[in-house]
Amino acid sequence: MEHLAPLLNLGGFRLDLSALFMIVLSSLVVLILCRLAVRNLSVENPGKLQNFLEWVVEFVQGIIGQAMDFKKGKPYLALGLTLILYIFVSNMLGLPIGIVTEAHDADHATFFGMHLFVTGEHEHLAFTWWKSPTADASMTMALALIVIVLSHVQGLRHNTKHYLQHYTHNPNVVFLPIHLIEIVSKPLTLGLRLFGNIFAGEVMIGVILGMGWVGIPAMLLWQGFSIFVGAIQSFVFTMLTMVYISQAIVHEESH
Repeated sequence: MEHLAPLLNLGGFRLDLSALFMIVLSSLVVLILCRLAVRNLSVENPGKLQNFLEWVVEFVQGIIGQAMDFKKGKPYLALGLTLILYIFVSNMLGLPIGIVTEAHDADHATFFGMHLFVTGEHEHLAFTWWKSPTADASMTMALALIVIVLSHVQGLRHNTKHYLQHYTHNPNVVFLPIHLIEIVSKPLTLGLRLFGNIFAGEVMIGVILGMGWVGIPAMLLWQGFSIFVGAIQSFVFTMLTMVYISQAIVHEESH
């Protein structure tokens, strides 16, 4: 049975209700974790969540320090913390459970009285309501576009002359088309890398579940591997974000 996304047609726009729900849920989880971690700050007797958050802060500081001088990168610490926590939580949400609702036909596929958008003909409909937000390409591409636009804006603000010269004098204007292709390829690779890894992991979970009780050992192993992949992908996305910002704001004399 094919699992479909619950799409709602509003004013010509098709909204993926499961993606919207999971995006909000991921945001709430990160917000609650951070609020709990800083609720009772203590130097002498820090709690477990405080220790965890301090470790994450130090880890992100290390990421920034590898990409650029930390004095220049310090303003982006909050951005790095937000990205690594939000992406990691989003990657993890699709692992423990899955919520699927079924409908006999398109006429019975509704959400609070509103008909869900269904393309094609299906004998039986199944809608997936619980998944990792990062298993949705629109979500990861939106994150990637935000990062790339931010890096260009920061380059224009803090390094205007040398940022513009990068496109015309590196090494000369003949290479401008290559630099323009690079601008387009960065968000594609950044967003699709994250989407591909998380989506493939959830597809694999579905395949293993279809194996019945025989797949239980494989499921346990895959869940552990998925946690590792989710952590790596959150690190890679945050690291590349800092690298792209560094390339835009830091002037190298060789330019």
